[in-house]
Amino acid sequence: MAVATIAEIIVIGGATGTGKTNLSLDVAERLHALGRPAEIVNVDAMQFYRGMDIGTAKLAPELHRDIPHHLFDVLDVTEPSTVAWYQPLARETVSGIIERGAVPILVGGSGLYIASVVFDLRFPGRDPQIRAELERELEEWGPGMLFDRLRAYDPEAAAKMDPKNGRRIVRALEVIRVTGEKFSAQLPEQDAWWRPTAMVLTEVPREELVPRLDERVVEMWRDGLVEETAGLLAAGLVETSTAGKAIGYAQSARQLRGEMTEAEAIAEAQLLTRKFSRRQVSWFRRYDTAIRLRADDPWAATRVIEHAGLG
Repeated sequence: MAVATIAEIIVIGGATGTGKTNLSLDVAERLHALGRPAEIVNVDAMQFYRGMDIGTAKLAPELHRDIPHHLFDVLDVTEPSTVAWYQPLARETVSGIIERGAVPILVGGSGLYIASVVFDLRFPGRDPQIRAELERELEEWGPGMLFDRLRAYDPEAAAKMDPKNGRRIVRALEVIRVTGEKFSAQLPEQDAWWRPTAMVLTEVPREELVPRLDERVVEMWRDGLVEETAGLLAAGLVETSTAGKAIGYAQSARQLRGEMTEAEAIAEAQLLTRKFSRRQVSWFRRYDTAIRLRADDPWAATRVIEHAGLG
């Protein structure tokens, strides 16, 4: 799959804590200076949620540098977030930006959400009866048994999935039963852009990233994550919802219920953040035509624009 000479879309992806947000703003400003307006589209599944600001490191509107931002704060914490919901909404948003003569910059670390926009990713059919059966098993036995079943049927899919994410495990098993194919076979191939796209991945050496992530979690607690979570619980956030499983919020909720001390909550959130970061790095390895760079490189924005053929 060759990168187009001139990209219509720029994607800035990568693991959490690698500087994607600031790089996207730098690229947008540099494009504006070149006479090409740009707009930013969120591809972080947890930043879709209103009120989830501290725990998702969501950029405050006053820091947007007058650059239009899209698909932030579009869901209540009681609503589910799914790739099938996101794909048409994001594509409509991207098409509108292009029609206005601007460059859409997709920014985030949710790999499957990114893939759903830029590749020809289609969603297999559903079967309410099969899904209800699997959800009953999940409620009765928890995710562990279902994850073991998925690992036996489709080890590749299981290797890319959080063993505690019951919703995704159920979906994978549903797809396997409906289609008779592995869930991993539904993942997008690198051979069909939806529109010409330049893929950029931000990277930081693991030995540098881990302390950064650990400190970031501590700062979230210091900045008021527990208080933010208390407000969201009052607004209807529940542990079994998509938003309720978000790293940091789940631990804060357990701290508020007296099930964990603050130190235990922080330590668990740090551990889960490190694991999540490793899964993100593994996901993004598949994009062999992407350029990989450090977001804090002084020439990073220039390299992105050149890669997109827009310089």
